[in-house]
Amino acid sequence: MNRPDPFILERAAVRDTFDRAGASYDAAAVLQLSVGEELLARLEPFAFAPAVVLDLGAGTGRCSAELKRRYRRARILALDLAPGMLHEALRHQRWLRRFERICADAARLPLSAASVDVVFSNLMLQWCDPPDAVLAEVRRVLRPQGFFAFSTFGPDTLRELRDAWGEDGSTHVNRFLDMHDIGDALMRAGFAEPVLDVERTTVTYSDVFHLMRDLKAIGARNVTAGRARALTGKGRMRQMAERYEAYRRDGKLPATYEVIYGAAWNGRVAGSASSGAEVHISPAQISHRRHS
Repeated sequence: MNRPDPFILERAAVRDTFDRAGASYDAAAVLQLSVGEELLARLEPFAFAPAVVLDLGAGTGRCSAELKRRYRRARILALDLAPGMLHEALRHQRWLRRFERICADAARLPLSAASVDVVFSNLMLQWCDPPDAVLAEVRRVLRPQGFFAFSTFGPDTLRELRDAWGEDGSTHVNRFLDMHDIGDALMRAGFAEPVLDVERTTVTYSDVFHLMRDLKAIGARNVTAGRARALTGKGRMRQMAERYEAYRRDGKLPATYEVIYGAAWNGRVAGSASSGAEVHISPAQISHRRHS
């Protein structure tokens, strides 16, 4: 008898944890904001004049507000699974730069086919494992030659925390897909020649408990099927903290994040139900800034 995959994410738990984190998210989401700014910068080389832009996994709406500032005539749809996040997005609304808030599952978008020009998704795909259903929906709602820009986390993310927990029969850190697996999933969904690249960044902490508080504040709790269902004992927590100390450098503990950036066109031909044409996009077209 095959055992269930312990790394599968429980969708209801994902919704609940982000719902509770709405009020605390912005103060702790420093990395998420930085990645969002980088992803927005990668749109600059394209002379888009979209009618509709979907911010998929909009969270508290900070990127939605910037998309509205950039594309003033566009209808901006801020879609998120968690009502608590969208409630906080009200704080980023401006009288002349308003965006629409939609509470829905990215795998079942309440949007018509071929109704969106640009889909923007900052650090949401890692919460959709596997991503195939979401990618199929993104392609469905994109207009022919529509553009999909996204960021997500790769397998080196939080590797120090994963190693510090060790092997105890439970899962403690999410599984993050490799860049090549994400590229394959995009191709399966029918996107034309996706371009992906990886950047690694390190956030430092005074202790591992500060890291864990930040993860809790942004809603990044352990919601894998194989997680321990009882409270972690003090002894096990102390052992994890001691193992993490092996990574301390210059008085700080590092937390590695592997950020994958991706872009792809919807290669469908107008009036065709299937993709028979390809649109080519070279890596040189996807501008990005390198971080020190």
